[in-house]
Amino acid sequence: MKSIDEVQAGLAAQGYVCGRALATVVFLALRLGRPLFLEGEAGTGKTEIAKAIAAALGRRLIRLQCYEGLDAASAVYEWNFAAQMVAIRSAEAAGGAEAGALRRELFSDDYLIERPLLQAMRPDAAGAPVLLIDEIDRTDEPFEAFLLEALSDFQVTIPELGTIRAPEPPIVILTSNRTREVHDALKRRCLYHWVEYPDLARELAILKARVPEASESLSRAVVAFVQALRTEDLFKRPGVAETIDWAKCLLALDVLELSPEVIADTLGAILKYQDDIQRLQGSEAKRILDRLAAEAPA
Repeated sequence: MKSIDEVQAGLAAQGYVCGRALATVVFLALRLGRPLFLEGEAGTGKTEIAKAIAAALGRRLIRLQCYEGLDAASAVYEWNFAAQMVAIRSAEAAGGAEAGALRRELFSDDYLIERPLLQAMRPDAAGAPVLLIDEIDRTDEPFEAFLLEALSDFQVTIPELGTIRAPEPPIVILTSNRTREVHDALKRRCLYHWVEYPDLARELAILKARVPEASESLSRAVVAFVQALRTEDLFKRPGVAETIDWAKCLLALDVLELSPEVIADTLGAILKYQDDIQRLQGSEAKRILDRLAAEAPA
């Protein structure tokens, strides 16, 4: 991708519609070889952009899903202890083996289980893979400190094998839902972008790309209603993924236009907390529909 316009076009070809600001920071990350840190509300498309970049470039996507308690060993490698024990028993049954030779055999690539960070350091004929470190805010500070070294030198160390360095740095994308603040030292090693909810026009373009079978009128009604929901006092505002899911649900039900009854029956596709669903039951959905009708151009 040699220009910002090419980035936008390449992502759009994969069904990912983005604005110029996001396309610019993606272009810079690719051109400069810098990790890209994407922060924003859940459901704004941070994870999807990594998938779209990998597909557009024809690269392998490697995903490290973060969680509380994730440590360096779990993210890099582990040894296949069960297979090692079988090898030890086989050596004993065969009359034993020289200790040093057995150790070298047990701690070789044959018994190494590669986790995402190590996989991303390996050479790939298609080019450097896309490494998605998803929801980094779910981990803790020790893991962040480990990532500082890994992302600075693009290498990992396995005590039994030594240091493994990536022949070509992977394309690294980190995402955060901002459930906690990520340390500045990690952010400084990255290019940063805050991913907003799309405006009505862009969300409509996204829906057309992802659910092309939906009619123009239904797509506009769905997007307008979801956009209105995001202005309500909800515990969890619906993301773009919920917009797409809801449109697919409505198509499956052969719905041609929105009504309070249809909305009440399908709220579970766009709202994921019971308090939010109860709030939109009954007259609230009709109130929003009436407001949208009043605001619609004549």
